[in-house]
Parts: sequence; structure tokens; C-alpha cells
Amino acid sequence: MAKKSEKNTERRAMVEQMRTEQARKERMRSLAILGVCVLIVAGLIGSAAFIAIKDSRDKAEKKKLNLASIGASATAAGCNPIESKPNTSKAQHIDDAPITYADAPPAFGNHRSVPATFSRFFYEAGDRPEVATLVHNLEHGYTIAWYDETLAKDSGQLDELKTIAEKYNLNKERFIAAPWLPTDGAAFPDGKHLALTRWSADASNPGDVAKQAGNWQYCSSVSGTVAEDFFKKWPNEQSPEVGLY
Repeated sequence: MAKKSEKNTERRAMVEQMRTEQARKERMRSLAILGVCVLIVAGLIGSAAFIAIKDSRDKAEKKKLNLASIGASATAAGCNPIESKPNTSKAQHIDDAPITYADAPPAFGNHRSVPATFSRFFYEAGDRPEVATLVHNLEHGYTIAWYDETLAKDSGQLDELKTIAEKYNLNKERFIAAPWLPTDGAAFPDGKHLALTRWSADASNPGDVAKQAGNWQYCSSVSGTVAEDFFKKWPNEQSPEVGLY
């Protein structure tokens, strides 16, 4: 009986040792898994932080960007002199009928009752609001750079135009770049692929339609210098509807 008892004791000791060893291995495995998870989470947090810091730095650099360094020089951009003409419309809100414009692109006129979102600064053909919606943005002091299909096929110039629009957006200034499509109306003048437009008004009486004007400048190529000069000619207070939206 003593020998049998001793064997049982040894067997229990061996089983207990095996259990202890198994528990130790399970703890080690759990710690290893936890360590890997911690490393993955730390890596994700680090990557997100790096991206956020880089994005913040990129935006800060774009805010300070010298527009004269973008695109062609003023003389090489092939721009016509600025054209201006009095506003000949009553600038009514029309939502239930088509709106056509005599100018390509328009710089004033009837428009939809709701403008395009003020958080967007660049559009392509697939997501651009209708022209009548963007004319409402013009009424609120936006400068719009319309680009035709020829310029749209030039990825380098398109990137330059987007950079210009983004700089204005980051500085909370009103500038939109959008395509002018063949279905929108007449083509730009021969050899011109970009049109800057602005709806201006008398700062002392912005609502006086008789003192409002449409302004255009047609160019062959993108020029940060030209865009900046055009933009600066009419401060926001020289808009038909200042400070709205």
C-alpha cells in the first residue's frame, strides 16, 4: 500500500508540474500577444501623429506660399487685359427653371438660391455644382478660376491651380477653381484656357445694382502672379453681399 501511495503522490506531483508549466507557457503566450498588440497600437498612433504633424506643417507652408512661384510669370501666361462691364441683371434667385448666361463664363446674373459649400475650393468635371450655383458664390465675393478641357488634361497646370485655390482656402479667403464644360456655354477666346471672374460692387452701397460689375481675365496658362493680382483688385467688402454665408 505504501508503494502505491508513493506512486500516486509522484503522479499527482507530475500532473501539477505539467499544469504549472502549461500555465507558465500560456502566460508567456498571452504576454507575447499583448506585447505585439501594444507595438501595433503604438505604431498606429505614431503613424497617425506623424501624418497629423506633417499635414499641419504642409498646411502652414502652403499658407505662407508665395503665389508668384506657381505657374507661369505674368508675361508668359498669355493673359488678356481685365474686362469689366456693368451688371445688367436683377440677380434673382431662380430654382425652378434653367438659367442661361450671355458670358462664358458668367461674372454676375440670376442664380440658384443656395451657393456651393464654402468649404470646397477645387472642383473637377465629375463633382462640380451647376454654373448657376457657383454664380451665387460670386455674389458673395468669391473669385472663380474657370478652366477648360484643354487645361484639365494638363496635370501639371491643374496641380498648380489647385495649389493656388488651396492657399486661399487655408487663409480663409474666397477663391474657387472649377471646370468650364462645353455644355455650359461658348468656349473661351481662342488660345485661352483659364478665366478669372469676379462680381464686384461699391463698398459704400453693395446692394446698388447700378454700381455692380462683372470682371473677367482670360489666360492661356496658370499664373499665381496673375491670380493674386486679379484677386487683390476687389476686397471682400466690394461684393454685392458681404459677410453672408
